[in-house]
Amino acid sequence: MRYVAAYLLLALGGNANPSADDIKKVLSSVGIDADKEKLDKVVSELKDKKLEDLIKEGSAKLASVPSGAPAAAGGAAPAAGAAAGGAAPAAAAKKEPEPEPESEEDMGFGLFD
Repeated sequence: MRYVAAYLLLALGGNANPSADDIKKVLSSVGIDADKEKLDKVVSELKDKKLEDLIKEGSAKLASVPSGAPAAAGGAAPAAGAAAGGAAPAAAAKKEPEPEPESEEDMGFGLFD
């Protein structure tokens, strides 16, 4: 992902066809060592392709990916609890209180030390 991000930064910055060395410079500027195999793979896959076309293709693919659970799954749980004869409210009443989180003093440092 970092190689694609560097490629996109270069392309948006005006470099229409970034080379492996260009991407390597961007990554090294933020302290990331580039893996030659991965870098060469990204450059070869994206070579001579328009950025706008790649984004359109990617957006179309993402639109077909399901995200989240179906709405019916959310409504089934309360109905099942009511059918069980009210066992769910009794379990909620017996819930133990949550322990208090430890303070910053216990960790040996504070946020602004």
